[in-house]
Amino acid sequence: MKRRAFITLLGGAAAWPLAARAQQAAMPVIGFLHGGSAQANQGFTSTFRQGLKQTGFSEGQNLAIEFRWADGHYDRLPGLASDLIGRQPTVIVAAGGDNSARAAIAATTTIPIVFVAGSDPSKSGLVRSLNKPGGNATGVSIFSTEVVRKQLDLLHELMPEATVIGMFVNPNNPNADIQIRAAQEAALARGVGLDVVNVGDDRDFNPAFARLLEQRIGAVVVGADPIFFTKRYQLVGLAARHGLLMRLYTGKPAFTLVASSRGKNRTTYPSCFRQSLNWPSTCRLPRRWAGNFRPRCWRSPTRSSND
Repeated sequence: MKRRAFITLLGGAAAWPLAARAQQAAMPVIGFLHGGSAQANQGFTSTFRQGLKQTGFSEGQNLAIEFRWADGHYDRLPGLASDLIGRQPTVIVAAGGDNSARAAIAATTTIPIVFVAGSDPSKSGLVRSLNKPGGNATGVSIFSTEVVRKQLDLLHELMPEATVIGMFVNPNNPNADIQIRAAQEAALARGVGLDVVNVGDDRDFNPAFARLLEQRIGAVVVGADPIFFTKRYQLVGLAARHGLLMRLYTGKPAFTLVASSRGKNRTTYPSCFRQSLNWPSTCRLPRRWAGNFRPRCWRSPTRSSND
C-alpha cells in the first residue's frame, strides 16, 4: 500500500467523529499526538490534511488541528496528551508509535481515539480484540514489529556470508522486546548470530556503529521506532560511510531502505499490501464509523532510486 493512500485513509477516518459536531457553532478540534518530530513528518501531516479535505473538512475553515510532537522523547507523551485533553478535542489521532496511543488512551476514556499502532493492538493491550475493540479507541496497525523478521531474512539473503547481524532497537519503545524476539527467531532459523545494540537517541548512533565495526559486523537491521524514522538520513549516511549493509524501517507500511558503501539506495515494496481500517487483520472501527470502508489492495513494483 502506498504511504500517501494510507495516510489519506487515516485522515478520512479521523473526520468521521467530526460529523456529529459539523452543525454546531463551535469549530471542531482534532488533537494530533505524535511520538516523532514535525519536521520529519511534514509529508505525513500534509497527506493527513488531504484526507480530511476529501471528507469536507479544511483546517482553518471548519476545523482546527492541535499538533503535539514528542520529538522522540516518549516521557513527554503523557503531558502532551493531557494538554490536548484540555483543548476539548472532538477526536484524537495518535500516531508515531504505540506510546502515543497508550498516552492518549490513558488520558481519556470518553474522547474517540484513532491510532496508528506498530504492533498487534489486541496483543499489546490497546484494544480488547480486533473484532470488538471496545472502549473509545480504535485504529489501524501496520504491524511494523512483524516487519523486523522479514527485514532480517532479506538482509541475510543480501549478505549470506554474514555470521552475525547487528540490530538497533530503542529500549524506550514498548515493542522493543517483541522486535528483538522476532529478530532472534529469524536469526536462529537462518543460523546466524544477533548482536542487539540499544539506541535511545541520536547521541547513541556513533557508539552503536563503532560497536558493530569493532565486532566486524557488516550488516545491521534497524528496529521500527519514531527516532529512527526522524533520523533516517543520518543513519543511512553513517551506514554508507562505514560500509555497512542496513535495512531501515522508515515508517511506511512494509517499506524498507537498503544502504551500502557503494552509495546506492534501493527501496523495496511488497507486491501487494492489503489494508483498510475495518479489515479483519486490523483493529476494526466501531460500526457507526465503518459503514463505507472496504478492504483495498495497492500494487507497487520494486523500484530503484539513488535519492
